[in-house]
Amino acid sequence: MEQGALHGIRVIDLTTILMGPMATRMLADHGADVIRVETTIGDSTRNGLPSRHFGMSGLSLNLQRNKRSLSIDLKHAAGRQVILDLVATADVLVTNMRAAALERLGLDERAVNAVNPALIYCRANGFGSGGPYQDKAAYDDAIQAASGLAGLFTATNGRPTYVPSVVADKITGLYVVQAVMAALIHRHNTGNGQNIEVPMFETMVSFNLVEHLRGAAFEPAEGPFGYERLLSPARRPYATADGFICLLPYSDNNYRDFFDFIGQSDLADDERFATHNARVAHTTELYDLIAEAAATKSTEIWVEFCDKASIPAAKVMELSEFANDPHLAEVGLVQVADHPTEGGYNYVRDPVIYSDSPTGLRRHAPRLGEHSAELLNELGYGAEEISALVADGVVTIASP
Repeated sequence: MEQGALHGIRVIDLTTILMGPMATRMLADHGADVIRVETTIGDSTRNGLPSRHFGMSGLSLNLQRNKRSLSIDLKHAAGRQVILDLVATADVLVTNMRAAALERLGLDERAVNAVNPALIYCRANGFGSGGPYQDKAAYDDAIQAASGLAGLFTATNGRPTYVPSVVADKITGLYVVQAVMAALIHRHNTGNGQNIEVPMFETMVSFNLVEHLRGAAFEPAEGPFGYERLLSPARRPYATADGFICLLPYSDNNYRDFFDFIGQSDLADDERFATHNARVAHTTELYDLIAEAAATKSTEIWVEFCDKASIPAAKVMELSEFANDPHLAEVGLVQVADHPTEGGYNYVRDPVIYSDSPTGLRRHAPRLGEHSAELLNELGYGAEEISALVADGVVTIASP
């Protein structure tokens, strides 16, 4: 496989659970040498179920691919020294540990910058430093609640609701990747490293306000928070004669074609539906009308019509149906790969296509400590020193 865009960049992955590991996985997919620094027992994503062997969960097979694993006790002085030796060779360090924990371990920004001033030190935390929430614990559900995302559902179903996805973790992970990439370009241009903070709370509030700031964008406000169309209880997948579908006419032409198709051409000139702003103001009436029409035809008939009329539409799918999706099969988004210890598994490739710097599967997810000895050798540790670290419980090495 060709080298990725980040070939030659070394990243220390001092993260756990999902947000950080997803971000560093994306960097690894681009060819970075990502070294996953793990405790001597691993974290919950590694040790969760289902699995074929303990420590190799289904979640971790894709989340930890293209990385090397160093299993080490950071609370031990010798373990801390190994990490500082590693820092001296690195370009980027990503962590989601809280500031107080990093300071206790001697791996805070000041200590790490002293070892490698050109390092890009990226800390993804729950709440930004300097505010009253800075020391609060944060997981995805808490951030969905605090950021207003869960509260948006009150308008649509009468009560706050969590999105059934770790959406705050994943979105913040994308911001981590963006921040690291920008810092790498900055260092390329100036030679300077820098410290970066990516707080989940602020990231998600900013994310939610993109469309929901609305009239509150003005000072004084010209209207309330919230995009009316998105908050209508009528905005939902519609029942067809044999299933469920998303029907989303959007442009004026879309609506003229849609109204013609359902035999109500006169609605295109109805003042409630004639313009975009009018349709937004009457979203619930409009979507109730679409729901009534949707039930009269099969999903297949709706999709065929909408495709011909360039109206966005999609059958509502279950995740279990993707294995039979013709488009996904043709583009090869999910492929069966063969892990050296776990056997066959579904490898979900990077969905982005690059013409000159492709991403791909360069190495399978490692076992806990699979590369500990290899990495210590690279840092100049001899066989006796490595054996002593293992004997003292500082380092774990995966069995052959």
